[in-house]
Amino acid sequence: MHRYALEVMYDGTRFHGSQLQGTIPTVQLEINKTLSMLLRAPTLSFGASRTDEGVHARSNYYHFDSQHKLNPKFLYQCNAILPQGISVKRVLIAAKPDFNARFDALRRRYRYRIYFKKDPFLSERALYYPFSIDKAQLHEAASVFPQYTQFESFAKRNPQVNTFECTIHQSRWEDMGAELNYIVEANRFLRGMVRGLVGTQLKLAREKKGTSELRKIIEARDCTLAYFNVEGYGLYLEEITYPDGFLVDFLD
Repeated sequence: MHRYALEVMYDGTRFHGSQLQGTIPTVQLEINKTLSMLLRAPTLSFGASRTDEGVHARSNYYHFDSQHKLNPKFLYQCNAILPQGISVKRVLIAAKPDFNARFDALRRRYRYRIYFKKDPFLSERALYYPFSIDKAQLHEAASVFPQYTQFESFAKRNPQVNTFECTIHQSRWEDMGAELNYIVEANRFLRGMVRGLVGTQLKLAREKKGTSELRKIIEARDCTLAYFNVEGYGLYLEEITYPDGFLVDFLD
């Protein structure tokens, strides 16, 4: 048995999230259908990160098993079958037989994009935010999150997890000219967490409330105090990091 992984990117507005939900169109469903067709046997994939409806990915990983070595044209064949909105960037071989795309990941990085002047070419690619905002306050707020490890306030209800602990390695805003982007990288994320971090920062900045209010929300460990209502289509899963040597390019 061989274990492989696909690095994929997708347009989240075309799917009802990444995770399998029966016959509802999701990224994982389309990947499973494509793998089963190419391998001529029912094949299940297992994803590294679950993304909500509308959320995009520039890089997500799915591992799967096959009894046979893949065809050298497997990358081309996957992209020929997959629907518009999903593309396989790389096919990789797992260096250890029990590699797990989700549990072996060390870090995940997300980017949330907002813009301030109406632009039809950014529709459903970033959040239109036509309000004045104190960028210095946003930068200050972003620097607070790495100081904490408990993020229960930023997990939607019924998260189905045993712990709310996360280690945030970076949290910052980047001024991109026409856009303002929030970048956050952590060992793990809770359900709805990134949108909660973004929405809460934007809300507090508009209300001109400082970091003391943000600290109160974090320390309360109460998700009713955070603000999650920012659109999914502004969010991108940007990078997932694995230990060196865990994955090898299939054609190397």
